[in-house]
Amino acid sequence: MIPRVRRITALCALAAALTACGTASGDRPAPAASPASGAPSSTRPPVLAPGPGGLTPVFEHGPRNRGKTVALTFDADMTADQGPRAASGEHFDNPGLIGALRALKVPATVFMTGRWADQYPAEARDLGRDPRFEVANHSWSHYAFTADCYGLPTVDAGRMREDVQRAYTSLRAAGVPHPMPYFRFPGGCYDQRALRALSGLGVTAVQWDVVSGDAFATDADAVVKQVLDGVGPGSVVVMHCTRSAAPTTERVVRTVVPELRRRGYRFVKVSELIGQTGTAR
Repeated sequence: MIPRVRRITALCALAAALTACGTASGDRPAPAASPASGAPSSTRPPVLAPGPGGLTPVFEHGPRNRGKTVALTFDADMTADQGPRAASGEHFDNPGLIGALRALKVPATVFMTGRWADQYPAEARDLGRDPRFEVANHSWSHYAFTADCYGLPTVDAGRMREDVQRAYTSLRAAGVPHPMPYFRFPGGCYDQRALRALSGLGVTAVQWDVVSGDAFATDADAVVKQVLDGVGPGSVVVMHCTRSAAPTTERVVRTVVPELRRRGYRFVKVSELIGQTGTAR
């Protein structure tokens, strides 16, 4: 979750809270490759080339000179130790938001934790098979990959790679046929050690350049203003899809989408923005 924005070495935002998406059924998309699977694919999503020494590459926004495109992204968070809250009836999905995106015909990228996919396999499967959406990796545990990341528990350096791989296992087990080779760090917090730990997995770490401020927000108008003021060509907007911790997001989307379209913007998935960059492959 993202209660406020700050910049360390990279953008870090997300508090220790839960978010998630709920969906109705959708159609199966065209095949796409997934990292570390060993399975060939006729259509491979674009990724950024690794950095020096094979360091995991980081993507924040698309080209600023390729027209008015914007990617809406939604984090589906659930930490490893929050199962009892779900069992007691707390809702981490948001079918209304997903329904709004479908009604507005807006493509989106959902960064899903493996723990959430384990809890809501039907919703994960429906998102993964709906061609309007692409499902990417948000770790299994939603524990932070750095210290001092908004109160989140931390993953030991030796288990970071395993946490990402476990998330892909959960996504596939839930029925997501082709999870994307994109990874969003919990809290958006990372450092060189974390990037090195994930080297060789074939993932591109996806950050953002526009923080919506929807986490825990009660004033939808304030969130709308923050998004509209921040969006530029190639922007990646981070939002959340949960009824319990981001209750205004559906209203925000229903306002932001028509206004950005009025301003000439076209909505795309993260994969399209990555594919437009000069270092994509």
